[in-house]
Amino acid sequence: MSPFLPWLKLAACAALIGFAGPRLTRYGDIIARRTGLSRSWIGLVLLSTATSLPELVTGISAVTVAGAPDIAIGDALGACIFNLAILVVLDALHRDEPMYRRIEQGHILTAGFGVILIGFVGALVLLSRETPGHRLFHVSAYTPVIVVLYVVAMRAAYVYERRAAGALPPISGSEPGTTLREAVLQYAAAAAVIFAAGAWLPFVGTELADAMGWRTSFVGTLFVAASTTLPELVVTVSAVRIGAIDMAVANLLGSNLFDVLIVAVDDVAFADGPLLAAVSPVHAVSAFAAVIMSAIFIVGLLYRPETRLRGTIGWVSVSLLMVYLLSAYAIYLHGH
Repeated sequence: MSPFLPWLKLAACAALIGFAGPRLTRYGDIIARRTGLSRSWIGLVLLSTATSLPELVTGISAVTVAGAPDIAIGDALGACIFNLAILVVLDALHRDEPMYRRIEQGHILTAGFGVILIGFVGALVLLSRETPGHRLFHVSAYTPVIVVLYVVAMRAAYVYERRAAGALPPISGSEPGTTLREAVLQYAAAAAVIFAAGAWLPFVGTELADAMGWRTSFVGTLFVAASTTLPELVVTVSAVRIGAIDMAVANLLGSNLFDVLIVAVDDVAFADGPLLAAVSPVHAVSAFAAVIMSAIFIVGLLYRPETRLRGTIGWVSVSLLMVYLLSAYAIYLHGH
């Protein structure tokens, strides 16, 4: 097989996902204004779910049809660290002052739950190979715990938003003629495009690994995860352009929570036994890298640094970028 064909397919998937991203932001913001919900809540629930659809479809397809569990887990955990790396882009787009001095400190709650969920999965990646007998039928006995933790996280975020977040003012200038029903339909159409492109990605990732002679864990963590995270990147940039930075950050952190839930869904779909017992232990590197990056984000949000490197990004963003690059290099060296 020509090595160029998988790259073309990957580019096609990325183009479809990138096209639908701005529409998610546009109509998600309209839904927020029409319903009176906060942008942070819309980003945490509505946008993060829609932008994580590629990871969901990719994971299910990888474990059921493509037979590539490493791509499924690499995509889910790789998307977590890629989402946190997007914060560097978000910080760079704010040339007037560091991003961490503008966003709400309520994001600490979501980031903290991200540390719990991702760290739990990282530990399971290491432990499941040693104790594969802990299962309910073909599903890991720990998978229900992941689901419960996710529900608790979303419930806590909902309660916090009701206490702290205020409603957005009604639409006055942009999109004055768009009704709530029209916004929901347009939002669903954009989500459908992302869903279709995501279903194709695991097969493209497998072809790319074969054509280039790369390990599937590396391809899943880097290339497939980068492609399935394109909606988060596009939505982030689009949200900044309309002045909804908190919606952008909430989307990234909420996507991390949903990506961990996808691991539980993939485990149910994987018929050959507990999923985490069948994947490379190197995926724990991605999980723990995401935990470290989440902790760096929390420190930055509490400390609110003022200094920037030549007016571009601050030390928090530099630290996030370094952890991401080191984790990608480690997975390339030691992946299966």
